[in-house]
Amino acid sequence: MKRILSGIQPSGKLHLGNYFGMMKPCLEWQAQGEVFLFIANYHALTSISDAAFLRQATTDVALDFLACGLDPEKTAFYRQSDVPEVMELSWLLSTVTPMGLLERCHSFKDKIAKGIAANHALFAYPVLMAADILAVNSNVVPVGKDQKQHVEVTRDIAGKFNQQFGETFVIPDPQIRAEVAVVPGIDGEKMSKSYNNTIEIFGEAKATTKRIMSIKTDSKGLADPKDPDTDNVFALYKLLATEAQREEMAARYRAGGMGYGDAKKALAALVENHFGPMRAKREELAKNMDYVEGVLKRGAERAKAVAHETLKKARKAVGLE
Repeated sequence: MKRILSGIQPSGKLHLGNYFGMMKPCLEWQAQGEVFLFIANYHALTSISDAAFLRQATTDVALDFLACGLDPEKTAFYRQSDVPEVMELSWLLSTVTPMGLLERCHSFKDKIAKGIAANHALFAYPVLMAADILAVNSNVVPVGKDQKQHVEVTRDIAGKFNQQFGETFVIPDPQIRAEVAVVPGIDGEKMSKSYNNTIEIFGEAKATTKRIMSIKTDSKGLADPKDPDTDNVFALYKLLATEAQREEMAARYRAGGMGYGDAKKALAALVENHFGPMRAKREELAKNMDYVEGVLKRGAERAKAVAHETLKKARKAVGLE
């Protein structure tokens, strides 16, 4: 059985872009193999310096995934910080990681270009990511095309370690996710917390509808035919609609006689129909944080059991044991 690993940073309220880009695929992996999913709170420290915010955001991610259908029996779900073996392993890996390899990583360059401070944690981010992957002997790491380099760096680091100290790590393979079309925000740009253009998956119903009604559209009038393929509302609608609903809505667009307000109301109804039951489940989970904490602790125990053996093997390889 293949072992699949993924992680998500607790950087704020999750939105439709997060759901369709990462959460929904992650939940589908549960039927494909053994899944290890971690909340990357160590990684989040490269951009978050508010302790209270980080604690709350970490809890929110746990609640969100459980509400959306994560099965703790099928997925080892844990906080990165609850598996300290990963941090020690990252140091061992750093001893074989060439500076040039890290200097070529586009994620570091991109973040510096956006004004994020150039500190060691940001620079060494790929080494910790490699430790996340290698610690649990993951052989499959699903990523988008833009993230393929992260897994390639891990393969390079693991290969260098194996070459220098003997066969120690499983070399993971990237699995390029089927790309979801860019999820547009309410302004038409890519949905991102950075742009403040998101539609939260668990926002209050009235507030969510208000956000949806503010989605940017063109200036075509009620009677004018409209192109569904260039419209932001339809781009979101088709992510949640059935094939029949998509075809019917597209036909209404092209025929004319339907305003964008009607399309937005139809989208709001789909969002509420899809996420309303999950929101109710999330509210119940929030009343039972002992259960949520238990899920994370059990997930960490599963991850630690594997990571302990991996670290022991690596420590022996380098001469620490």
